[in-house]
Amino acid sequence: MTDSINGGGGNDKPDPFDPAALRLSQDFVGMSGVKKLITTVRVKRPHRQEWVRVHPSSEYRETLSMIRLEEDREFFVVAPALHQALAGDTVVKVLYTAINRHGVVSLWPVTLPPSDGKDNDWWRSEREGAERAMAKWICLRSNMALGAYEILESPPSLPEPEWPDISFRELLRLAFEGRLVNTLDHPVVKRLRGLA
Repeated sequence: MTDSINGGGGNDKPDPFDPAALRLSQDFVGMSGVKKLITTVRVKRPHRQEWVRVHPSSEYRETLSMIRLEEDREFFVVAPALHQALAGDTVVKVLYTAINRHGVVSLWPVTLPPSDGKDNDWWRSEREGAERAMAKWICLRSNMALGAYEILESPPSLPEPEWPDISFRELLRLAFEGRLVNTLDHPVVKRLRGLA
């Protein structure tokens, strides 16, 4: 019965419905000329199962005054002129540009010690992880018994990341659109002061 469907027993023509003949290359995006646009940038620490690299250029990191709304797990950038006025609610962070193994770019906020110089092992080990990630793929895991992050390094066989062609300024704009605190009338400031 199969021969009658295929048009006879001696038919050597390839089956047009053979899955191998129809399978699209894994590089179908590159083949079609499609460019992946970055329209969303998350501000977050890499999760415990995420392998990341950090952009090695100093042009892709910056030290900023920030507010983190604990309840919402959301970061806001504070304009330098308001840093002192909001000192009790701000923290100084270095924002590193990071990329994971799936090519997703994020901004990784890493805490700097406060002006009194009191550092802790969590902050120190996270800074070390970000610095190591400039040269190697790393995974950061919290270790409560140690009181710090453990840094796992990948084998050297992992390929280098493919960084997208986008400026740090644009990454900041995408990450903090509507989340720049540049006035004391900002809704976040009102919320922190119990006025909203």
